[in-house]
Amino acid sequence: MEKISFSFDEMWKKVMACDRKYDGLFYTAVKTTKIFCRPSCRSRKPKKINVDFYSTIEEAEARGFRACKRCQPETEYSPDEELTRKVMAFLAGNYRENISLQDMANHVGMSPSYLERVFKQETSETPHSSLEKIRIDKAVQLLKRTSLSNLEVCFETGFQSPSNFYKIFLKIKAHSPYEFRKLSEPVTS
Repeated sequence: MEKISFSFDEMWKKVMACDRKYDGLFYTAVKTTKIFCRPSCRSRKPKKINVDFYSTIEEAEARGFRACKRCQPETEYSPDEELTRKVMAFLAGNYRENISLQDMANHVGMSPSYLERVFKQETSETPHSSLEKIRIDKAVQLLKRTSLSNLEVCFETGFQSPSNFYKIFLKIKAHSPYEFRKLSEPVTS
């Protein structure tokens, strides 16, 4: 990996801004705690005089620092990315259920408001809108490949009311389920 050179002050500014774009390019080591972090770590900021910067995890560890448990710099993904992956896997595996934000938060072990904020920051959408998209993708597959009625597809994909199913389907696919099925039928000559 190419060594990237930043001045101490440049790196300090990125750490103070919690700038995620610099994660993996350098690591912040706090001399008083013997812990190193990603530039984006949200832990309390140390005094500037207590900080050293390292280009690699190996350099920081060789100097006797251990990885921060909050930002987990030794993992490939940031904790926020990992959280988003866990929530998406939970939604994809349970889309048929009536899932609340509280259910998602319980699954990943955090408050609903924090979960929603982090998820939206990572994906630019809410967990609920992601769940709707998963359900609509499943509905599309059922409409194309089965003879289930639109009402059966609605309940099979976890929607609690037909009106909500039709509204969300129309919003995401720009067609009603009926129109979508008609457009998806093979043309016979």
